[in-house]
Amino acid sequence: MTQTYDTKPGVKIPSREDSLPKRFYETVTVEAMADGFAILLDGRAVKTPARQSLSLPTQAAADLVAAEWAAQGERIDAPNMPATRLVFVALDRVSQVMEETRAEIVKYASTDLLCFRAPEPAELVAAQSAAWDPLLGWAEETLDAHFAAAQGLMPIDQDPVALSQVLAATHGLDHWTLTCLAHATAVCGSAILGLALLKGRINGGEAFTLSTLDEHFQISQWGEDHEAAERLARLKIELEQVDALLRALAAQA
Repeated sequence: MTQTYDTKPGVKIPSREDSLPKRFYETVTVEAMADGFAILLDGRAVKTPARQSLSLPTQAAADLVAAEWAAQGERIDAPNMPATRLVFVALDRVSQVMEETRAEIVKYASTDLLCFRAPEPAELVAAQSAAWDPLLGWAEETLDAHFAAAQGLMPIDQDPVALSQVLAATHGLDHWTLTCLAHATAVCGSAILGLALLKGRINGGEAFTLSTLDEHFQISQWGEDHEAAERLARLKIELEQVDALLRALAAQA
């Protein structure tokens, strides 16, 4: 049975924008503090959801996050503030669960996107090989981690040494950088791509292209719908902002 709903004339149906919190500040500034660079809204420090003051280790990173706050209009659209969300996660969660975060990255490596190849059609098989094989070669040369690729979706038992090398690559990272690596890995479905982004082998746009190769092949064959286009656009922004935050964190204060 189909249910219909009538609205009274003149009654406004709330939009997504109406549900967003109103902007409550006029100015956004970055100020050097003893423990880093704080982002101030009308002179008051930004607080994380866990009520920690937001202070970043480099001015470049603080400027990147501050730009997101400054870009907000009459309402604050938090889902479209990826750098801000990343630093909140770094402070409120990852800093408390560093070992668990490293283990999650290794788990992605054990089922890495780059190791699962399509059996057909020939065009996709060739495209995956051309795009992904160089990254597997990079992992072997740079991380001393050999990953096996196979066709189909059957589980692949990766070399434990390769997985231990991925874990080793995560040690020594602070909670800011580890958060970026974990997020890129999850978005791409690939620890290899996450590490390649971290180490500058690829940039955010390249990580997006490599991780969505299958989707773009399907689009080339069947066309793209609106929802798929929006999803891919969000993924691209996420990875570009992860890349930007990584570079900003590495910049000199």
